[in-house]
Amino acid sequence: MPSAHLPAEVTVRYWAGARAAAGIESELVAAGTVGEVIEQVRDRHTGLGPVLAVASFLVDGVARDRDADVPAGSTVEVLPPFAGG
Repeated sequence: MPSAHLPAEVTVRYWAGARAAAGIESELVAAGTVGEVIEQVRDRHTGLGPVLAVASFLVDGVARDRDADVPAGSTVEVLPPFAGG
């Protein structure tokens, strides 16, 4: 489903296994929703797909689903499931 907003430049930050799969700590993408961010980074980093399928996403520190809008200048954090102890 297309975003109601035009794509805007946002920062994507990767944590733990997402960082390892992407091979970088962060990058800039142009997207209007969390789902659009996911599509772009999955296309850029082929090994990231399995992590994205189970990851949680924060937009400026708040958990959001894939349909959530991403305002210009936001930071989207990719958080894979963490094992705890």
